[in-house]
Amino acid sequence: MTDCVLDSWAVMAWLKGQQPEADRVRILFEASARRECRLIMSLVNLGEVFYLTVKSRDLAHGERVLDALRVRVKSISASDELVMVAALLKARHSISYADAFAAATALSLDAALVTGDPELREMCVHEPALKIDWIGGA
Repeated sequence: MTDCVLDSWAVMAWLKGQQPEADRVRILFEASARRECRLIMSLVNLGEVFYLTVKSRDLAHGERVLDALRVRVKSISASDELVMVAALLKARHSISYADAFAAATALSLDAALVTGDPELREMCVHEPALKIDWIGGA
């Protein structure tokens, strides 16, 4: 079974119905339900999606989104080692700290990072071990 790490960008595109990215994420959710892949998110990125949804609507909406994600995605806690890898990535690249956790999680699992975030796409040029499953535009 293939592991794929979702970053916040991908999940937010799905929640907003941003096309064609939302369809790509939906297809991954369906593949995960069929046990063709395992979807993973750093708990830091899950928290980012939660705060963004609460901020855009309200707490009840944020909790519904969390519940929907928890049945579809395995969350990974931020271990000491993961925090240090994320911190090093953040020090080396112009990315957000949350993006650094998404990348560090993908690297630690040798999994593809599903994203459309241009900062992460640019970073992978300098981090050849990071595999990107690009769902964003050109």
